[in-house]
Parts: sequence; C-alpha cells; structure tokens
Amino acid sequence: MSRPRILRRRESRPRSGAKRTLLGTIRQLPSYLRLLAGLLTDGRVSALDRLLVVSAVAYIVSPLDFIPDIIPFFGQVDDVFLLVMAIQRLVKRAGRDTVLDYWRGDPRAISDASLAAVVGAAAFFLPGRTTQRLRRLIQRW
Repeated sequence: MSRPRILRRRESRPRSGAKRTLLGTIRQLPSYLRLLAGLLTDGRVSALDRLLVVSAVAYIVSPLDFIPDIIPFFGQVDDVFLLVMAIQRLVKRAGRDTVLDYWRGDPRAISDASLAAVVGAAAFFLPGRTTQRLRRLIQRW
C-alpha cells in the first residue's frame, strides 16, 4: 500500500512546480499589462503586433474566456497562457531591447527560458483543446 502513496507524491511534484510558476506570473499580471500598454504606443512595434497587444489585453480583461475568470486559479491560467505567448511573439518581432524598455520587473522573467516555462506550466493545467485554440489564435497573427 505504501507504493501508490509514493507514486502520488511523484505525480504531484510537477503539478506543484507548475502551479508555483503560474502563481508567480499571475501576481505579475499588472506588470505584464503595463508592458503591453507601453508596447502599444511604441513606434518600433508593427501595426499587426499592436493589434495583437490590443487583442491580448482585451482577452485578459474580458469576462468571456475559454475558462471563466470566476474560477479561482484555473480562470487565470488561460489568460496567462495567451499573455505569455503574445509576449514571446513580441520579443521575437519587436526585439528584446524594445520589450525591456517597458518591463519594470526582473529581466529574467521575460527571458526565452522563463517564458517557455510559464507556457509549459499553463499548458499543464489547460485542457488540450483550449491550449490548441489559444496557440492557433496567436499563430493567426
């Protein structure tokens, strides 16, 4: 009987690590929204990417989500997933220096590795179909 208990502990470790990653990012949502607001007014950001910024902010503040925000934690996971995917794209297209001009937090938080970790953590909690839909939404831009 002790064997199943050990297996459960091992299975919960990735979940707790993913949850910790997401909670840290959720706490920084205001900083990410300020980042997007700054990028919206920057001339170095293309018109198409500005539209992406507006769309990401609209999705985050909208009560209509794939997972409603009223559901604690899980309601914010899809917002974080979309937000970080949009920031990854902006870092690639507008440049890391442009993004850092508006980021007030730790620069490591928007490194490629950190952003990829957040996307992976969010995907861990999202249903597969929701993850696919959100990825397609970003890729269309």
